[in-house]
Amino acid sequence: MVKEISATETFSVRQPVLRAGKPIESCHFDGDQLDSTKHFGYFENGNLIGIASMFAIPNTAFDSANQFQLRGMAVLPNHQKKGIGEQLVAYAENDAKKRNADLIWFNAREIAVGFYQKLGYEIFGKPFEIADIGPHYIMFKRF
Repeated sequence: MVKEISATETFSVRQPVLRAGKPIESCHFDGDQLDSTKHFGYFENGNLIGIASMFAIPNTAFDSANQFQLRGMAVLPNHQKKGIGEQLVAYAENDAKKRNADLIWFNAREIAVGFYQKLGYEIFGKPFEIADIGPHYIMFKRF
């Protein structure tokens, strides 16, 4: 089951998946607390096992008027490859569409590119490095 959650609730999944070995403070993203930002959690038997956040942040590389950035997408390792990530992305996409999005973009880790391509996202530009995390690609989907 997917439902809206608070930014702080995302930390229990953000830390082990996206910020492993780093302090809990590193799980806070700029814009987490904005009214326009929404956080979604996937629950199984009452336990939060997957998360995604949607930020109303445009990327100047795109000319779309109403853009959203998907960020902090993560599923706990022992629950990956079960379709949970796909459900979270679909839920986030539906939320963005309700808010009249015409484009969703994000910085995808190199290892996640294939996952997002299966969901209809395209690579934009060349790979780039995010310090202490690794190679990333900008990916997007138009609506």
